[in-house]
Amino acid sequence: MSHPLFILDAGLNASLQQQLRQQIAKAILDHHIPLDAPLPSSRKLAKQLNVARNTVVLAYEHLLDDGYLIARERSGYFVNPNILTHTVQLESISDERHTSGTKPDWQGRFKLHPTKQENITKPADWQNYQYPFIYGQFDPDLFPTNHWRECCRDNVSVPAIRSWAADHFVADDPMLIEQIHTRILPRRGVWAAPEEILITIGCQQGLYMLAQLLLDKNTTMGLEDPGFVDMRNIASLNPSKLKALPIDEEGLIVDEGLAECDCVYVTPSHQYPTTVTMPLDRRRKLLEMASQEDFLIIEDDYECEANFHQSPSPALKSLDKHGRVIYIGSFSKTLAPGLRIGYLVASKELIAEARSLRRLMLRHPPANNQRSIGLFIARGYYDSLAATLVKAYQERHQIMAEALHKHMPGLAEQPTFGGSCYWVKGPESLDARKLKAQAAQQGILIEAGDIHFLGGPLGNDKPLNYFRLGYSSINPKLIEPGIEKLAHIMAQMLPN
Repeated sequence: MSHPLFILDAGLNASLQQQLRQQIAKAILDHHIPLDAPLPSSRKLAKQLNVARNTVVLAYEHLLDDGYLIARERSGYFVNPNILTHTVQLESISDERHTSGTKPDWQGRFKLHPTKQENITKPADWQNYQYPFIYGQFDPDLFPTNHWRECCRDNVSVPAIRSWAADHFVADDPMLIEQIHTRILPRRGVWAAPEEILITIGCQQGLYMLAQLLLDKNTTMGLEDPGFVDMRNIASLNPSKLKALPIDEEGLIVDEGLAECDCVYVTPSHQYPTTVTMPLDRRRKLLEMASQEDFLIIEDDYECEANFHQSPSPALKSLDKHGRVIYIGSFSKTLAPGLRIGYLVASKELIAEARSLRRLMLRHPPANNQRSIGLFIARGYYDSLAATLVKAYQERHQIMAEALHKHMPGLAEQPTFGGSCYWVKGPESLDARKLKAQAAQQGILIEAGDIHFLGGPLGNDKPLNYFRLGYSSINPKLIEPGIEKLAHIMAQMLPN
């Protein structure tokens, strides 16, 4: 077994046997020694530590008497699982090896402080809430477990392992690239060569690499307001100047304000978080202005598969004739967010630089996961899943619309694109942060909307009356009673 490194010091008052006993006990209590693996034999451990074998034998015997170990005939010593459920007092052994000095000033050494950024937080136990109107999670009942298991099982055959287990350096799985190239992108009207596609760890890694490659302190990043929090935080770390770009009922407003930007992040098909869709004429106008004013566009086409219309608007990338649009896609919202597989589509020049940058970060996303998703798409399971999700989401979308109209009339518009959430504008006097807290106490999870607004320099002018309601992971039978209960809580909070 691979065991913890025990360090014995003959200069201490405690004997070597006492030191070893204490260190093994601590390793056991800290869960560093597996329950199903034997400890090294006394002969082997004595040789490794350069001590007498009797020192190890005595340490093991004491730990056996104290209940830390159990002995199995002809197998050796193992951790006693019962010891981890009880507290055992160790004899105190003073550590005389402390040296003088000071701890490092970490705050003074950090060049970046990501922990100080405002981020969306979601409870890890969201599934324990009765009404989880949480965004970005999937419904386990809709996940095609058997099909996914089949692809994963076939992915661990001997030929498959030989294919993906080798060091691919900077290359991606050719099957997944081919499936994205021939089946995923054409649905959005996007035609790209394989060398114009790069696999990423979710869309966030793609956005982070783009920020590294395209932004610095002299560039201006245009962001939809309200917009995607992670993109705002990524851009501010580089750092770059951020410019809030207003939206209306047709998405990003295309006006002279864009001329100040070097790069613009946009969600035209399903604006994040308001869910509005940018019409075709405005998309063309945005592309024309990008060419005239010489700025780049990052198009995040998230939830593109969750479209309820037979003839969806084409992706902005599909209309781009000059290579100014960088397309971001992900399998998180369709397949599963935990897989963390996304992709970048852009010019060969940009993809080559991004590939080299990715190599410095992680070489490439795990090849086995790439191959499993490639198999999943190639066998038609992805298409089947997308159809299942559209049907389920469309049903929940309509139930949500009727519930909101009944219990919160006039506060939300139905998303025209589809997707998996509603954006709600409460009364001006509502503080959605307080509504979120009170609702959680009664088993209802919602997302306060203020975090999505860029706000002024102090961030104190954000509207507080917006919130988001997701329906991807809630039982449709619970939507209407959950909305009714939430409306009652909100009514109690508002002044008469």
